[in-house]
Amino acid sequence: MEAGVVKIAEDSDFHMLKKLVDDHTNWRLEYDKGDDVWTKSTTNCCFKMVKVQSVFHNITANTMFDVLHDPDYRKDWDEHMMASIEIGYLNPNNDIGYYALSCPAPVKNRDFVLQRSWLDMGDEKLILNHSVNHRDYPPRKGFIRAISHLTGFVVRPAGNGCFLGYISQTDPRGKLPSWLVNKITQKFAPKVVKQLKKAAEGYEFWKASQKDPLRKPWIYPELTLLSPRISATDCVPSNSTIMSVDDDDSES
Repeated sequence: MEAGVVKIAEDSDFHMLKKLVDDHTNWRLEYDKGDDVWTKSTTNCCFKMVKVQSVFHNITANTMFDVLHDPDYRKDWDEHMMASIEIGYLNPNNDIGYYALSCPAPVKNRDFVLQRSWLDMGDEKLILNHSVNHRDYPPRKGFIRAISHLTGFVVRPAGNGCFLGYISQTDPRGKLPSWLVNKITQKFAPKVVKQLKKAAEGYEFWKASQKDPLRKPWIYPELTLLSPRISATDCVPSNSTIMSVDDDDSES
């Protein structure tokens, strides 16, 4: 998957995600106490790719898959989220959404337009996203439009719990030096995994308390028919897309 390019995820894309999670060749192990953390440099981006692996006890793979998808529950557990908007679906397994997150002062807040793709194979559940454009969501004043080159999750049953593999390579844009971003990302990624664990522990009780606890379009594709459909023509780059913005954090 390439940033800025909208396309339906193929088997090769999910195979690439699994290989990144499972194959440690050319990865540098940064931390191996509890959650294992690796980093890797790539030729397409000056910001390192980071990988975290963890096993969660007493949390099923199905529950973790739900937590990673459920936009309403994310409002409860994601303390950095400022906005999350479902723009629409390309097909039942590929959607596009808008996400904004808060950053500590004096750094400007960031936002993304993301295509998310997923595949549930029973014993293995895969999710990946990357940045795209959408004509109705150009860059906003007060935010820097960041770029996700790749963010992905691999979830598998493991004993009485589940395995989670997490991959991310993100360009926050702005004027932050790459060495600083790499250092922060390396420390921040395990915190994301810990947040997910805590969120998963409370999910089933929360979902059961909702008006429509069976609303899970990532599992029941017929529910996606109730959401807007997106055409690739809605996502053609223009002069106001993520690829042409150059914001400076010092402005805040």
